[in-house]
Amino acid sequence: MPTKTKNIVPVDPTVLEARRELARRIASITGAAGEHVTAVPGVVLYHRDEPTPCYRASYEPSLSIFVQGRKHVILGETEYVCDPSSFLLSSIDVPAQSQIVEASGKTPLLVMFLRFDMPMVREMLSQEDLPEAKAAPHRQGLAVGETTLGLLSACNRLLDLLDTPEDIPFLSPLIQREIIYRLLKTPQAGRLRAIATSGDLVQRTARAISWLRANFTKPLHVEELANTARMGVSTLHHQFRALTSMSPLQYQKMLRLQTARERMLMDGLDATTAAYEVGYESISQFSREYSRCFGLPPIRDIRALKSDGMTGNASLG
Repeated sequence: MPTKTKNIVPVDPTVLEARRELARRIASITGAAGEHVTAVPGVVLYHRDEPTPCYRASYEPSLSIFVQGRKHVILGETEYVCDPSSFLLSSIDVPAQSQIVEASGKTPLLVMFLRFDMPMVREMLSQEDLPEAKAAPHRQGLAVGETTLGLLSACNRLLDLLDTPEDIPFLSPLIQREIIYRLLKTPQAGRLRAIATSGDLVQRTARAISWLRANFTKPLHVEELANTARMGVSTLHHQFRALTSMSPLQYQKMLRLQTARERMLMDGLDATTAAYEVGYESISQFSREYSRCFGLPPIRDIRALKSDGMTGNASLG
């Protein structure tokens, strides 16, 4: 059974009110279920009004603030419980499993997603006067933390900019810097520090992950990937598995299968075309691995997803 990580719901009334205000803002802006891209760079709002089955999901370097509903994210043997007191910090590009377990029309799952500007993160970390937070004993690329008043307040102000679009170009970067600063004061800051610090083993492993994401359709030569990361093959395997709970080959396979699934679902590709497009040379191998990953053969799986109305990218919310 996966190990669960869960937060204690804060009792501070100012935190509760800040969370309610952020929930009201997200509900008002979204209006209905779905994924809502905003005018603020990197900010997407998620509104889901029903639970979902467990599905494969992709997480990129980002922050997700949960203010309503409940979601479980599974990476390897760890299950992250994201409830209204939580934020989910993703410090790398990682495929995981995701399931919305509490959401309804009356009380939808509401999430504010912020994609990190990594040059901004690295620039901030170069400053010597940043506070040092007590590190959490956690190595994976995902981490769940407890939202603070400062973090919630900054998120509310970021969404306030939607009322004055002319202020977004100037004020959005300032508020996003504050959000990163607030994160760097939490016990989960170590994940963000490691991934953004040049020369760190985690950062070098992230370089390998980025290369693999950009070249997953090509044949994988682990020695070349290790050279890209400037580390030995055994060290790369160890660091890669610590961050993603997968080997580089398993990671590549997951990227191929998820991309093929998305192309079939969104673009109407047939299974053979999708398989070749993502790098498979054997259609029978693609079908076997697809069925093992998603529980159904490609055609039946896509038909089931369409009948369930999952025609959008359910990678985050």
